[in-house]
Amino acid sequence: MKKLLLTFALALTTCIAWAQTGTFEAGKGTFLLNGKPFIVKAAEVHYPRIPRPYWEHRIQMCKALGMNAVCIYIFWNIHEQQEGQFDFTGNSDVAEFCRLAQKNGLYVIVRPGPYVCAEWEMGGLPWWLLKKKDIKLRERDPYFMERVKIFEEKVGEQLKPLTIQNGGPIIMIQVENEYGSYGTDKPYVSEIRDCLRSIYGDKMALFQCDWSSNFEQNGLDDLVWTMNFGTGANINDQFRRLGELRPDAPKMCSEFWSGWFDKWGARHETRPAKDMVDGMDEMLSKGISFSLYMTHGGTSFGHWAGANSPGFAPDVTSYDYDAPINEYGLATPKFEELRKMMQKYSDKKLPAVPKAPMPIITVPKFELTEFAPISEGIDKTEVGALRTFEEMDMGWGTMIYAASLPEIPTESQLTADFHDFAQVFIGSKYIGKIDRVKNEKSITLPPVKRGDALTILVEGMGRINFGRAIKDFKGIVGDVTITADISTDLVTKTPDTEMTIKSKRWNLATIPDDYETALKALSAKTNKNHAWGARGYYRGYFNLKKVGDTFLNFETWGKGQVYVNGHAMGRIWSIGPQQTLYIPGCWLKKGKNEIIVLDVVGPREAVVWGQAEPELNKLQLEKSNKHNNIGDKPDLNSDTPVTQGQFKSGNGWQTIKFASQKKGRLLCIEASSTQSGDDVVAIAEIYALGADGKRISREPWTTKYANSEDENGNHTGDKVFDLQESTYWKTIKGAGFPHLLVIDLGGEQTITGIEYLPRAEQGAPGSIKNYKIFVK
Repeated sequence: MKKLLLTFALALTTCIAWAQTGTFEAGKGTFLLNGKPFIVKAAEVHYPRIPRPYWEHRIQMCKALGMNAVCIYIFWNIHEQQEGQFDFTGNSDVAEFCRLAQKNGLYVIVRPGPYVCAEWEMGGLPWWLLKKKDIKLRERDPYFMERVKIFEEKVGEQLKPLTIQNGGPIIMIQVENEYGSYGTDKPYVSEIRDCLRSIYGDKMALFQCDWSSNFEQNGLDDLVWTMNFGTGANINDQFRRLGELRPDAPKMCSEFWSGWFDKWGARHETRPAKDMVDGMDEMLSKGISFSLYMTHGGTSFGHWAGANSPGFAPDVTSYDYDAPINEYGLATPKFEELRKMMQKYSDKKLPAVPKAPMPIITVPKFELTEFAPISEGIDKTEVGALRTFEEMDMGWGTMIYAASLPEIPTESQLTADFHDFAQVFIGSKYIGKIDRVKNEKSITLPPVKRGDALTILVEGMGRINFGRAIKDFKGIVGDVTITADISTDLVTKTPDTEMTIKSKRWNLATIPDDYETALKALSAKTNKNHAWGARGYYRGYFNLKKVGDTFLNFETWGKGQVYVNGHAMGRIWSIGPQQTLYIPGCWLKKGKNEIIVLDVVGPREAVVWGQAEPELNKLQLEKSNKHNNIGDKPDLNSDTPVTQGQFKSGNGWQTIKFASQKKGRLLCIEASSTQSGDDVVAIAEIYALGADGKRISREPWTTKYANSEDENGNHTGDKVFDLQESTYWKTIKGAGFPHLLVIDLGGEQTITGIEYLPRAEQGAPGSIKNYKIFVK
């Protein structure tokens, strides 16, 4: 009884301590918590990526690592999925997540956007903003700012009572997110600051995060400045400029990247545990605060995975991130190494690692026998001009576009801007696909007769979450053109042989991505003898004697979405690297469980099984991701380089100005030696400077040729223009000099120079020494 009373007293004392008001602020060289020096050791976790029944377990896992805080984004589009309809319940109850953190003795850092990136659909911005086609996102557009302020006020209603000044766990709030990677607009950032200040008061610590290369562009004098960088980075170099500008300011890495995210069609990303642990050890030894992004990544369930840019690189469903706590909440070897190091900086023994809330189970192979063609999911139809998803008031799903063709007695070329995966039919005959991931925009049509039906099935994937391309409409964006040597009154003739199908002749149909639509479609009980072939909805069942977490395997399927017991589990795509979906046991039940798959391509075999481990690194590609086709290599033997010389050694950006401007479409970078003397070359980022001396847009860039690429490490040529300073192109050891990277600029450009960034790690591994640059 005495032991029970003592335990109760200690718990009551803890609650009383938390209930008292407190302070958190930036002091001289350190943060101050209630007036005392405090090093932030935060774990980034995202509440929508974790089933609510598992929230507390994941928080306790962070505590067991030695963390003293959790860092969270607030996902606008989770909470306001339709304009004016707010939801802070269930898995969206962010206030409850914060209370659980407080219950377990952790503080909370809140990052309320409005933009969050996070490899999340549209970077957290709601799709319905795009119904206003001329909207300017992340700028002082009146409508955008009106909606931002309404949203932030609604978040404030949930979280203001939980600030440290009110006895809660929230100690810091972020203003916008990595805005230097988007643009320079201090008035906009200031307006976001003022909005948050009006909600949370003058005593709340507000901060900005950015990269060391761009934080000055939008840095506000009255905010704390923090840096974002990844595993292996040269930490002294990352804080060098901040130290020059604010020598007495506390230092914090607000995103120390433990790993990286995965993209469809590329290898699973990993980062060495030693590099991560050594970096955090160095920061702690120097009194530098951090937030480990991600400590636990979780899963982008349903349609919430975003896409990256330039180009279009959609993210997979798993957000495992190679984090210390894996996608399904278990400790990894990385966790154990980190925990051992973190113990050095704790005067108490770290809490025990909590037991997993569910066992791992397997499920024998079973078949999905019920079927309905995809057209049974049609929600509404319309006749008229081409329209996007947003114009049809649909956020996520698939659209059918159909039109009657004129007679074209020869082959023709159909071209349009398809967002994102289009399949083309003439009558009931499948012609082929157009994949935005591969930068495809056109397809060859066979000869057609007058009145033949052209049908285009367009599936939208996650909206772009990073860079200027976040204004990412879905469906067919713009006109559809057919190029052929023919003239007819059914098309609008333009110069030469290009024709545009008259816009008023389109039949449009929407197929929303949701469970209710799937149920409606399957209630039709149509058989597979249909013009859509195997494209459609499949349903099957599996029985469980006990529940637990499992990983359903979909490697025999094509492309689409999965629902289990009504829960949207995420996207599947046969190309990989992800072939399984994580199924939390808390969403399963003893006895009969339902699974529905919408496959927009059709499966090779409609079977599923549950395995004990995920498959996150199995590619099933039509061809390699490498860009080493010798036919794409330009002949430079007779060309004179526009410039040549030696790069400087060390980290940081370097600018090379040409003696005169040069016009061309191909930017060719030839490396003949490295600073270290070995034969492995690496480049983190490249920019081309235009006639005005400013960076030109890299949105249309593609890799034309690379003589060597480390494909298994995802160090392909496109990494030099992916807007991410911690990723890089790297050649394979032994490939031999010279190394050549050729970038297609997407059209002829006037180039006056380049900006070059070597790898961010200590010593800048793979840095080029001797170079030649050609513009062709």
